[in-house]
Amino acid sequence: MMHLGLIGGSGLYGLPLEGAEWRAIDTPWGRPSDAILTGRLGGLPVSFLPRHGRGHRIAPGELPARANIAALKALGVTDVLSISAVGSFREEMAPGHLVVVDQVVDRTTGRPSSFFGTGCVAHVSLAHPTCARLSALAAAAARETGATVHEGGTYLCIEGPQFNSRAESRLWRSLGCDVVGMTMLPEARLAREAELCYATVAMVTDYDAWREGEGAVDVAAVLAVLAANAEAGRTLAMRMPAQLTPHPCPHGCDRALDHAVVTAPEARDPALVARLRSIAGRVL
Repeated sequence: MMHLGLIGGSGLYGLPLEGAEWRAIDTPWGRPSDAILTGRLGGLPVSFLPRHGRGHRIAPGELPARANIAALKALGVTDVLSISAVGSFREEMAPGHLVVVDQVVDRTTGRPSSFFGTGCVAHVSLAHPTCARLSALAAAAARETGATVHEGGTYLCIEGPQFNSRAESRLWRSLGCDVVGMTMLPEARLAREAELCYATVAMVTDYDAWREGEGAVDVAAVLAVLAANAEAGRTLAMRMPAQLTPHPCPHGCDRALDHAVVTAPEARDPALVARLRSIAGRVL
């Protein structure tokens, strides 16, 4: 059965879920950022995870990403839609616009980025870090919000929590990045290992620091744009159930672990394999 997972901020708290219930989930990688709001939208099971916790308690570099993805997987989620705030490196991607991301550049440091490790090694492909099928459906739902939607874009994921310097902003813009944020990784990597379709809709809040005549990124201004876009986020989420198409995924997201585990069965660490059962039980 299709099951939509939503990861985002306060704009999604007001989703009119039928049978809404906050559920505390434990995983082999600890507890996720918060309890998960479960229910149904248009007959479709939906699970919403507040990425930073209610009240925005957790910094980007400290997010329990493995627990977040593992908890959604445990609930039966098949498709994960991430909604996140970003700065823009492109004049045409203006504050208030939505960007359906299709590529990512990783500039994070020290964030655990895999469920696997010594004792059970696996290599999944991240050539296409988002699911083209789910991204297209998210773009269609995004257009129904009335916002300007850009299909395709490269997301630069920085460690944070500080914003870019002006020199950094100009460098990343010159290298072809389109938007900048702090949360897409390792989220996308882990969703691929968990064989979940994953897409990101980035909500542009500012022009980062590259633009001539533009002041530094101001948190108050960012929050004001986010508040103005909250309804667009809710509308997008509410339009997704009607857009979703059944699996199997034509791009293979739900079979990402085929041939990925390279450690011989007799050499695998039983304790790690036990932890991995909820993520990779299909191939282990």
